[in-house]
Amino acid sequence: MSEIGGGSGGMRPETALAQGRLKSLVERIERLEADKAAVMGDLKEVYAEAKGDGFDVRILRKIIRLRKQDSIKRQEEEALLDLYISAIGGL
Repeated sequence: MSEIGGGSGGMRPETALAQGRLKSLVERIERLEADKAAVMGDLKEVYAEAKGDGFDVRILRKIIRLRKQDSIKRQEEEALLDLYISAIGGL
């Protein structure tokens, strides 16, 4: 197993390549994490704005989740839910 960290002067080319690749990956992940934090902050602001306008944020989140689903899968899930509710005599 080749050593990635530490060591003295004469580094093998494949070790230097692995170090460069690792550093590149870490930096990309860090940038994406920062972007994700910014987007999460933006989402929080939009949901707060919706709440301020009188909308139910819980329902908005549910709508977003439903819109992400495939329409056929969503219809199957709704039919199954109706069937189960009917089987237990309703809500």
